[in-house]
Order: sequence, then C-alpha cells, then structure tokens
Amino acid sequence: MTKRIGILLYDGFDLIDSGGPYEVFLTASRLAERDGDAALYEVVLISPVGEDVVAYGGMTVTGTMPAADAGTLHTLIVPGLVDIAAARANPAVGAAIAGLARSSATVASVCTGAFLLSDQGLLDGQPATTHWEDVALLAGEGRIGEGVEAVRWVDNGAVVTSGGLTSGIHMALHLVGRDFGVDVAKRTARQLEMDWNPSPAR
Repeated sequence: MTKRIGILLYDGFDLIDSGGPYEVFLTASRLAERDGDAALYEVVLISPVGEDVVAYGGMTVTGTMPAADAGTLHTLIVPGLVDIAAARANPAVGAAIAGLARSSATVASVCTGAFLLSDQGLLDGQPATTHWEDVALLAGEGRIGEGVEAVRWVDNGAVVTSGGLTSGIHMALHLVGRDFGVDVAKRTARQLEMDWNPSPAR
C-alpha cells in the first residue's frame, strides 16, 4: 500500500534536509514501479499556508500544499535550518507542525528540526538527536529525556530524530527499511550510490 509522506517547508529551511529524504522516498518508489509494483510512497511538499518558501541560500520553492489541506500522512518530515530562532518565533510554523503531527502516524526531524518538534512537546521525555553542534543545546532546554550523540538517527517509534544534513538521508533509508524491509532500503541506497548501514551509529 502506497504510504503518504509530507515534507514541511518554511522560510530558511535547509535544502539537503528536505531534498535528501525526498530523493530517498522517490527512488524507493521508482524501483518498485520498475518491478511492475505500485509506488511505495506518495511525497507531497507542504508549507504552513501554501505559500512560496525560500530556502537557506535563496532558492524558492513554489506549488506547496497548505498544511490545513494535507490530510492524513504516514510520515511527516520536518527539516532543520541555520537560524533556529527565526522558525521558532514564527507561530505559523509551530501551528503547522502541531496540526500535521496530529494526522501523521510518524513524525521525523532532520538536523535542527528537532527543536521545532520539541517546541510542540513531541520529544518530551524521549531521547533525541540533532546536529552534533546542537545536541547539548537541545538537551539543555530540559524537555527531552536524553541528547544522543554519535548517531545518525534516534527511533522512538512514533517520533524519529536525525543528526545534521546528510543524516536525514540515512534516516529516510531507515524509514524505508522500517516500512518495507531492510532489503528494500539497501537496494534504494545502492541506487542512490549511498554507503548506508542499517545501524544508526556513526
């Protein structure tokens, strides 16, 4: 059964945090379709109110879906950004995450996206990770259970956090493996020419 993935975009987001997982899910689907099977994933790009969003560095993404119209998701991906304070100060971003999380079976963050999940209480008392430069800062805010270092992702079941930047690709492959089996994830990684290990350890 095709699983629906939503990637939330907002001003200042890091391209690789969103584009890396995007390519993983699309590649897994393409390989399934090549075999004559149904696509494994449908990937939709979401923004808080359906607006154009400008990534870090200036690239603009258009044609996004408003968060209120996204419907039910199998997995929500929340990318990170350099200017964490800016996103945290934007009530539309927080409201979008809170609303989308309620209609998602799994919520996953890449890099500093973990701070945005934490703001919505999604990491309360749980182990979590983020970019290695920011793990202590995340833990120091006192909401998560433990700041986990030297891993590419931490899987708590309904909530998954990953380290910085390319760790989002590793985490997305982990999610493919969780959904459809490790062999599918390994085949996807090979197609991407990615050296991927099912273990989260660096």
